[in-house]
Amino acid sequence: MTGRRTGRALLAGALLLGPLLAGCGVRPSLVITGRPAVSGPAQGVGLYLVAQGELVLVLRPARGDSSPTKALALLAAGPQPNERDQGLTSDVPTGLNPVVEVTPTAGRFGGLTVRVTGTAQALSPTATDQIICTVSDAAAQAGVVASSGPVTIVGSDGAQPARRCPAR
Repeated sequence: MTGRRTGRALLAGALLLGPLLAGCGVRPSLVITGRPAVSGPAQGVGLYLVAQGELVLVLRPARGDSSPTKALALLAAGPQPNERDQGLTSDVPTGLNPVVEVTPTAGRFGGLTVRVTGTAQALSPTATDQIICTVSDAAAQAGVVASSGPVTIVGSDGAQPARRCPAR
């Protein structure tokens, strides 16, 4: 390209882009500062509820005990009114009264067993996933297990196969 053509091309480009860049409507301002970002683990108990057929992690404030058994008791109590207003539901039957046990032979790297009142086989797939994910997260947060191992749900009718949380 010759010098004249290059100059004309640059001028044409500037004429085309000039109005686009100048007309964005954002006025300059001073720097806006805020507080430092929050760091560290989230405080509360994580429960897996259901929104439009998908598992959703909900963090509830908790005082004191945040054990896996407490997390499952909160899950069995169902969504709070503000959670229901947001369209969150639960397939876990109310009053399930689950109790968590660490598998004795496996220790910190083993799986977890959840004993439920009633039958384990009658739980819907969504309820099973809610229980597995909630207990896995709570156990890892409480330091009961080193990682999210498999969870076995046991009821009066036997045990479901051990599974990991599908929401990860």
